[in-house]
Amino acid sequence: MPEQKAHLLLVEDETPLRLALADLLADAGYHVVQAHAGEEAVAALSQFAFDIVLTDLRLPGLAGTGVLDAALDRYPDILVVVMTGYGTVRDAVALIKRGAVDLITKPFQSEELLHVLHGALEQRRLRNENAYLRSQLQARYRFEGIIGQSRVLRELFDVLETVASTTSTILVTGETGTGKELVARAIHHNSPRRDQRFVAINCSALPETLLEAELFGHVRGAFTGAIGPRVGRFEQAHKGTLFLDEIGTMSANLQAKLLRVLQEREFERVGESLPTRIDVRVIAATNSDLARMVREGTFREDLFYRVNVIPVRLPPLRERREDIPLLVQHFCDRIGRDLDPPRQGVSFSQQAVRLLMAYEWPGNVRQLENFVERAMTLGAGRQQIDIDMLPDEIRAASAVPTGFVTLPDEGFDLDAHIAGIERNLIDQSLERSGGNKRKAAAILGLKRTTLVEKLKRLQR
Repeated sequence: MPEQKAHLLLVEDETPLRLALADLLADAGYHVVQAHAGEEAVAALSQFAFDIVLTDLRLPGLAGTGVLDAALDRYPDILVVVMTGYGTVRDAVALIKRGAVDLITKPFQSEELLHVLHGALEQRRLRNENAYLRSQLQARYRFEGIIGQSRVLRELFDVLETVASTTSTILVTGETGTGKELVARAIHHNSPRRDQRFVAINCSALPETLLEAELFGHVRGAFTGAIGPRVGRFEQAHKGTLFLDEIGTMSANLQAKLLRVLQEREFERVGESLPTRIDVRVIAATNSDLARMVREGTFREDLFYRVNVIPVRLPPLRERREDIPLLVQHFCDRIGRDLDPPRQGVSFSQQAVRLLMAYEWPGNVRQLENFVERAMTLGAGRQQIDIDMLPDEIRAASAVPTGFVTLPDEGFDLDAHIAGIERNLIDQSLERSGGNKRKAAAILGLKRTTLVEKLKRLQR
């Protein structure tokens, strides 16, 4: 029996065996979520950081090896045990080389299975490495520093690879903290302009008069304090890329001047009437709804169409929760290198990662990065960040995998999935109530008789 309740994903296509194993494992103290096919298991893995995966090798559709690969890709320190009725020594060696912790041959005794699972948990505890020590963020999860493997991020990578080679103006939209400047830099560094300058300016950080001078430059005496000429950002970015962050905050006057630059590819320095020709690729960004601002009359419609040639939307972190483990380990590694003295091998426990994945992250990736830095600073001397280091608002988040399931193209067994969720919640209510079925039923908003009937049905 595990010392703490471990979360286990059970993948077995034979329903009677799956249900019997689920009962056995639940009685042994595991939180069990069931999947009848490999595709359903991958969907569950994308939403929850399980401690253990127990999977059959031969499955309809995606095989157990595919489940093994998907589990280790997302959670490098996850424990995967493979079941098979056709096991050989060669199979066991191949699977362990692939990352499985053990292979168990059917038919097996209940005690044998529990011993294997308990041994795997104990081995991980003794190694003191149970949060991603094998995590090597591979190139396929990155696009110039943008990290993730979720479906929405892979689609974003495809878009970025396509638009990087063009000269078209791009509008990057997304909530605060999603990494709009990082995307702009990635586009520049994958474009033919990579050898030229990338120049960035936050349009919301300066008042109108100063912003105009920053963008277009000025001549000596153009205004009070202009004691010498100044080269503007457009001129600095000649032949390169100019990133205009928070473009939605520009005044109407500057919107008109920016429109002229985009149309004519020339501008006038403040205090000068001679036009200056430029060759600049513009990438604009905003967390505002520019289309709504156009309807309200606060943003020029013609400028909107000029900057929105290629729209790129960055998803908020809550739409790509499965990327959180990769991001957390990336920040641990990077921040650890920058500390004095450096700290390598710092990681977050599976339990802590589950809570991070359940949190909404209103500040997105920037908020997550700041949190990891704070946790590593306050947890000086620790090699593992556990739930005691998490702030109250994150600990309050539910870490139960009851929603946000991505439906595989092939579909899956809805009844089995719902039964797994139901059993998980009932287990938690019984644990919280000390086994008192009346209290457990009250926690779930059920009558005691209804809870008893559900337990009987789930144990069939």
